[in-house]
Amino acid sequence: MMLKKITSLEINDLPIRYKIIALLLIISILPSIGFGSLISIAVDKIIEKQATKHTLQLIGQANKSLESYVENMQDISYLVSFNPEIIQFLQDGEATNNQYQMQQFLQGFTTVNSEIAGILMINGEGNYISNEMYTRNIKSLIKENWYREAIENNGIFKIIGHPADRSVRTHVNYKNSEIVSGVRAILDPDTQTVIGVILIDLKLRVISEIIEDIKLGKTGYLMVIDDEEEVIYSPQNSLVDKIQLSWFKKGSSGTFSKKIDGKNMQFIYRRSSFSNWTTIGVFPTNESVMEVQQINFYVISFLFIVFAFGIGTSYYLSFSMSRPINQLNDFMNQVKSGDLSIRYKGNRADEIGMLGRSFNTMLSQIKKLISLIEIQGRQKREAELQVLQSHIKPHFLYNTLDTINWMARKKGALDVAEVVDSLSQLFRIGLSKGNDLIPLANEIEHIESYLKIQKARYKDKLNYSISIETKLSNISVIKLVLQPIVENAIYHGIKERRGPGHISITGEEHEGNLALCVKDDGVGISERRLVALRENLAVNFNSLEETKKLTTIGYGVMNVQARIKLLHGEPYGLYMDSLEGKGTTVKILLPLN
Repeated sequence: MMLKKITSLEINDLPIRYKIIALLLIISILPSIGFGSLISIAVDKIIEKQATKHTLQLIGQANKSLESYVENMQDISYLVSFNPEIIQFLQDGEATNNQYQMQQFLQGFTTVNSEIAGILMINGEGNYISNEMYTRNIKSLIKENWYREAIENNGIFKIIGHPADRSVRTHVNYKNSEIVSGVRAILDPDTQTVIGVILIDLKLRVISEIIEDIKLGKTGYLMVIDDEEEVIYSPQNSLVDKIQLSWFKKGSSGTFSKKIDGKNMQFIYRRSSFSNWTTIGVFPTNESVMEVQQINFYVISFLFIVFAFGIGTSYYLSFSMSRPINQLNDFMNQVKSGDLSIRYKGNRADEIGMLGRSFNTMLSQIKKLISLIEIQGRQKREAELQVLQSHIKPHFLYNTLDTINWMARKKGALDVAEVVDSLSQLFRIGLSKGNDLIPLANEIEHIESYLKIQKARYKDKLNYSISIETKLSNISVIKLVLQPIVENAIYHGIKERRGPGHISITGEEHEGNLALCVKDDGVGISERRLVALRENLAVNFNSLEETKKLTTIGYGVMNVQARIKLLHGEPYGLYMDSLEGKGTTVKILLPLN
């Protein structure tokens, strides 16, 4: 946590020029790197997908060609089996005088179809007819595997791959690895019983010609295997002996990668549903990677250009933005040293230009304020002198009042003495040794002295009651907040009504604040005038001088409102409510602390 805080402080301490350079580089380089990475990944996937698709298309074309040869072998088997002489030979079990014609008939197929190495017809007794094929020993051919596989397939043509362990040879003497055999049992048209088998050999040369013409990249190749993992065709130096049939899923096609002899090889295969042969494309994965690497080179070159351009642009923009800011900083340092005559000189229309013009305006305002403070300082000193001089008269006055009070009591004029004593207390609390805040108990004592003087004047016309919670006695309040309110209640409320009136003064804690309430049962205030009074009380008081302009209520009440607002702010102050003919209530809201 401490390391993180130090790192943050170090970043904040960097000059704004370096921050702008870093920001511009981040917003230009990082998106470019992200975009380049996405392009590289997308191209890699697209190339891989296209390579797989292209290879599958090539394999599909190879499979079609292979299927056409296998299908031709199947068609030949059907055409041969429909020949009447062949059927008669298979049914009778012996060669007839037409054996030569049948051989010529079979020779015609091998002549027209050069991919056919030989055709052999054999009946159930082991007698056979062939154009190019013969047996090399006296062993019966019907005991060989290829014959049994044809019988088991019950008339359906079957490719059995390279011949193995058979006694049949061809006049050309093809090796077993150079041909692929196909067999089919021939059924009796009437009884649907097997009457013989046809054996057809296909030259592997035609398969190799098809496969070799298809190139997969620089070193890739195709191979063909059957469903029993026997290799039908594979080029020299292939990986055919290391391929496992379990690698290939049961589906018709697919792709996978394997590491063989330390090399990553890509396998793409497609199985022929007609021949059950699987054609496999094999090529190193790095051949497709080379194309991706070439594209990555272009992407990296593009990023390098963006990076170089971003550095140059960021340096230029940071200099154009930081230079006027540094200039303003120099101006502020000169102002800090006391030079207020400095000014920003520039015609920029951007935020920096606006800041410079605001800087000039601020300096002008500061000079005006300094002049105003000097004037106010002189006025304050003059006011303090006047206050000191004015204190002489009140002190002399309430000292004189104490003398009159003593003389009145000596001569038995107790009512005069009480009024003079109240007046003396009024002056003493009003001065309060120059303090603006006094305990609430002193403020209540002050208003009691005032009410005693007014009671001596109005007799039974004026009655009053004071109820303050004891726990609030030591709360500090602005002095002389009650007297102007009570004075208004007497002169504008009680005095104007018929008969005696009553003023109630209460104090309580209300929602965490001190609420003083002055309530009278005088003549009240009309609704129109009440609205005007409330508007005057709601004005924005900037100083006590503002109250002199508002004479609707009276200077004393406005003075109280202004002093409360200036000292405590909202929501404190006076709140007035009245009903014409019923009386008026003034609530004074003050903070407890």
